[in-house]
Amino acid sequence: MKSYLKLEGCQPRIPELQFRKPIDWTLREGEYWAVIGDNGSGKSVLADMIRGRYALKAGRIAYGFAKGTSDFKVWESVRLLSFDSVYGLADFRNSYYQQRWHSSENDDMPAVEELLGEAPDPAVTGLLGVDAFRDKKINYLSSGELRKFLITKALLDKPRLLIVDNPYVGLDALSRTAVKESLRNLCRCGDMQVIFLFSAADDLPDFITHVLPMHDLEAGEPMDFEAFQAGYPEKPLETLGPAPEAKRETEPVVELKNIRIRYGRKTVLENIDWIVRRGEKWALSGPNGSGKSTLLSLVNADHPQAYANDISFFGRRRGAGQSIWDVKKRIGYVSPEMHTHYYQNIPAADVVGSGLFDTIGTVRQCDEAQAARCMEWMERFGIAHLRDRSFIKLSSGEQRLVLLARTFVKEPPLLILDEPLHGLDLKHKRAVRSLIDDYCTEDVTLIYVTHYLNELPGCIDRHFRLEKRKD
Repeated sequence: MKSYLKLEGCQPRIPELQFRKPIDWTLREGEYWAVIGDNGSGKSVLADMIRGRYALKAGRIAYGFAKGTSDFKVWESVRLLSFDSVYGLADFRNSYYQQRWHSSENDDMPAVEELLGEAPDPAVTGLLGVDAFRDKKINYLSSGELRKFLITKALLDKPRLLIVDNPYVGLDALSRTAVKESLRNLCRCGDMQVIFLFSAADDLPDFITHVLPMHDLEAGEPMDFEAFQAGYPEKPLETLGPAPEAKRETEPVVELKNIRIRYGRKTVLENIDWIVRRGEKWALSGPNGSGKSTLLSLVNADHPQAYANDISFFGRRRGAGQSIWDVKKRIGYVSPEMHTHYYQNIPAADVVGSGLFDTIGTVRQCDEAQAARCMEWMERFGIAHLRDRSFIKLSSGEQRLVLLARTFVKEPPLLILDEPLHGLDLKHKRAVRSLIDDYCTEDVTLIYVTHYLNELPGCIDRHFRLEKRKD
């Protein structure tokens, strides 16, 4: 078969990103490849090298699909689809997390329909239901909606080689099925070749034909999919049984009464009542677009419409003298949306330290005791070796671990974890889930969001589900 992409002795120029040995790899027409490896194994470096983001110290990359093309440009023909692909579409660097809820401060943010281009193919936009939120500003999208939009945009752009990083992250079960089928059809259409990057083997779609395993910045022996499945020893993440529901009645930590949130003529939440008491461990679920992110923004004191609703935190009504910072200092919060906005070229240790002050970026420096606490939590999450590395140069999985350490560093009584295992390999998923269970003692309150039941920690004893509104 004809070579579509060929790497010969390739090594990136940046010293800290170099592989243990040069990469040799050939992708041929009709082959559907997955690159699989733990967080920090080099998947992202390999992808960025292929798409020309990193110059080569040694070797060459031959793009077989570019032969006979006089005006070939790597950055136009090879695209990476990942959660941070949104940075190329909108300026999140100069925004802050809470800004996504403040309409007067979002005039410069484009809407989905502006980014889809003129007269986009309705068959493509209808595939994942993007038409339902095409009038939304890009920074208003939930993590699931953002993932759907990015996949749709990539399909409309029609690059010759598309590299897709963890395509199912943040999607509900129905959307994962739709994405899988669209990617299956995409692979077989012949106009575009696709390379998938995965952190866990149980995510691999069944139409994959070949696998390139990676470990610790070194590529393993390429193999066909069946051989990989037969020899892969790691078992999928196991589902833990629900914890017995606690019988005691404690004081409320969060009280939401008859909540109603509207954006213009669209109602996102209505008639929502929810009481979360001290020590309770809740799973919050619902399909993409059901309002989970909006509800959490109310709990985390980010949403301006909180003042127009009956909401109490730790026994005090919102707007009755408690500032946002009074609320936030008692909450540890992480979400895919925060990950999107946290694009800071600062050391990982400073990102963790910012959790002590509830800031995005370095606003205050940690004192000696605070710096020691940051290192303690980085060690617990297995990322102490990343302390001096720039946050934006880490892989997405490493970034998620840093943000998790940031969430726990102030040791809050209320944890709000929205898709906390997003993009992690199986080893880290198990470790983080265990750490959550260990931290969530009798007096710690937890709200946990995921579309995967097998990611729920064992301490979960209650469930609150949102349904998507029809209007």
